[in-house]
Amino acid sequence: MHFKFDNIAISGGVAVGKSTLIRNLYHFLKPYGWKFKSIGEIHRQYLKDNIMPEASRVSDEFDRKIEETMIHIFETEKQWIIQSWLAGFNARNLKKTLRVLLTCKDRSLRIDRIVNRDKVTIGNAKKFLKQREQGNLAKYKRLYGNYNFWDPKYFHLVIDTYSSGPLETAGKVLDKLGYDHDKFISQIKL
Repeated sequence: MHFKFDNIAISGGVAVGKSTLIRNLYHFLKPYGWKFKSIGEIHRQYLKDNIMPEASRVSDEFDRKIEETMIHIFETEKQWIIQSWLAGFNARNLKKTLRVLLTCKDRSLRIDRIVNRDKVTIGNAKKFLKQREQGNLAKYKRLYGNYNFWDPKYFHLVIDTYSSGPLETAGKVLDKLGYDHDKFISQIKL
């Protein structure tokens, strides 16, 4: 199958659906050799291994190394899907990388997602969301400059997951990628 883009960068803040999207794309693209990487999972493992309570405490060198590795993959390899807060921003100059921004305009839905995902109270979810976004954005501004990292001008596709369900969101990304849905359906054995 021929695709319009070589790679996909999925971006967005806390609890906007990045992990759900990558899981849903897996079923459609893995059979074609696509590979998947979650920078958030790498960060969480690093924090666990180094007994650190917050992502904003990860060293600047670690963040820069992750960014360099991601850009190197996008420049030298094909069929990678990488999701992180800044994947699209970091790949903004790479023409063959589909840059997707996920948003969720309903803060209460994002809090509910955190409660269900992390098994925490609503109060703790609210606190986590505020601290994580403020901490990460402050760090990114210090590292990269005073950018609006999620400005739609950096992205080929912006999806609000408040009004777009998980499979609809995956479908929009697959459509933009040039995925042949009919070919996929014809390969399903009934």
